[in-house]
Amino acid sequence: MAVADRIREKLSSGLQPLRMEITDDSHLHAGHAGAREGGESHFTVEIVSAAFEGVGRVQRQRLIYGLLEEEMAGPVHALALRTIAPSEEKA
Repeated sequence: MAVADRIREKLSSGLQPLRMEITDDSHLHAGHAGAREGGESHFTVEIVSAAFEGVGRVQRQRLIYGLLEEEMAGPVHALALRTIAPSEEKA
């Protein structure tokens, strides 16, 4: 299974997002530290989830990193996050 698919599966299961976009940015980091041939090492995730209501930015990131512990220990070198509560998206 592709890394992006594993990320989507784990975040969907753990956070039941209203909206989620996962972008593989690996091509932008070719030749840099942590870049893997074939990509799937650098990602941006934008996710809207009710699980983020009333939760600070650092705790939101900890939730995601906890869900993606296996991926962060292996194929994922960098993960840029944009975490949004539904009330923030409307603002």
